[in-house]
Amino acid sequence: MCLGVPGKVEEVYETESVKMGRVNFGGIRREVCLEYIPDISVGEYVIVHVGFAISKLDEEAAQELLKEILEVVAP
Repeated sequence: MCLGVPGKVEEVYETESVKMGRVNFGGIRREVCLEYIPDISVGEYVIVHVGFAISKLDEEAAQELLKEILEVVAP
C-alpha cells in the first residue's frame, strides 16, 4: 500500500537546478521535491509521496484527507 500525505508549502527554492520546498505536515516540516508541480506556490497544499509532491489540492481537501488519515492511524 502506498500513502500520500497532504502538506502545506511554506518555502519554495532551487537546489542544483531542482525545484524544492519546505512542506509542513501538521507541525512536522520536511524538504520535498516540487519538480512534478512546477506552478506550486507558498501557501498551497500538495500530496507528498516518498519525498516528492505528486499533486496539488485545495486547503479544504487537504484538511479532510488529513482528518481521514488520522482516524485510521489513531482511532
